[in-house]
Amino acid sequence: MVRLHVKRGDESQFLLETVASARLSELAPLVARIYNGRLKVQRLCSEMEELAEHGTFLPYNMQGLTDEQIEELKLKDEWAEKCVPSGGSVFKKDEIGRRNGHAPNEKMQQVIKKTIEEAKALISRKQVQANVCVNMEMVKDALDQLRGAVMIVYPMGLPPHDPIRMEFEDKEDLLGTQAGLEVIEESEAQLWWAGKELKETKLLSDYIGKNEKTTIIVKIQKRGQGAPGREPLISHEEQKQMMLYYYKKQEELKKLEDDDDDSFLNAEWADHHALKRQFHGVKDIKWGPR
Repeated sequence: MVRLHVKRGDESQFLLETVASARLSELAPLVARIYNGRLKVQRLCSEMEELAEHGTFLPYNMQGLTDEQIEELKLKDEWAEKCVPSGGSVFKKDEIGRRNGHAPNEKMQQVIKKTIEEAKALISRKQVQANVCVNMEMVKDALDQLRGAVMIVYPMGLPPHDPIRMEFEDKEDLLGTQAGLEVIEESEAQLWWAGKELKETKLLSDYIGKNEKTTIIVKIQKRGQGAPGREPLISHEEQKQMMLYYYKKQEELKKLEDDDDDSFLNAEWADHHALKRQFHGVKDIKWGPR
């Protein structure tokens, strides 16, 4: 199997196994699907952390308002009574004003938090360091775990406007957000390797050959963004080791220069003409009046 080390910019994302004969018209969308799936898991984990701390999402017309403003405008969260967490709730006000403050109890919070950790571990970038490949099944498994945790804690479901429910139903609205800029549509995905765009009309083997035991670094880009930056000739760790080596050599040379004392050359034993003068009988001759 050919192993792809997928990067976005200079950041590692995941490892993916494929075959040299893979069609790039199918491979690029697959890489984008996994990439976007990991982003969805990350967004869900972030929102579910808030769910565990502060309960369900407030209606949009109540968000950011103070209790006095809500009372004055006579607004009511109709979903608060319908979407009660299993085992009852504990009040913990959301200072940002996005959620209603009726958080799950400690036991249910732990269910959510533990599931978040497990889901994050499945799609973590650390899987690259561990040499573990990620596939779409693993992404779906992470999503299913998160969905299951929400169903356990909120058996009656979440409000339709809650971003967690919208993510599960693929109705999330990311327009105008930073999260939206990170997503790469499958139809817009391009793969680059060694400064070359991998054309969707070709096979992977047209670029890397037919050796199935190959590992390459590919970068995913949006169509029209141009070529990504090329990989450095040496890794960051190698560069750090080289700088450390040259620093040590520089310190050693500096120490040798500081120890370069040639005053001994004026000593009598260092005079290489002394023996010659002794044979000629001209030793200890002094010039000048006595």
